[in-house]
Amino acid sequence: MGPEWIIVGVIAVAVLFGAKKIPDIARNVGRAQGEFKKGMREGATAEPEPAPPQAAPPTTEQPHAAEQPPAE
Repeated sequence: MGPEWIIVGVIAVAVLFGAKKIPDIARNVGRAQGEFKKGMREGATAEPEPAPPQAAPPTTEQPHAAEQPPAE
């Protein structure tokens, strides 16, 4: 993506949202980025929760020959 496409993108955003809304959008994106980084720092220092116990695997026992119905 060359610099021409960046210029086209900026012009498209200015046309769609208007020049007055762009600072508000940029401010909100900056705040969201700060909150995300804060959450990542807090999540990295938090103790990991223990894994829940796993269920026993299903048994794959075959019925005995005497228990099977006769074949027709």
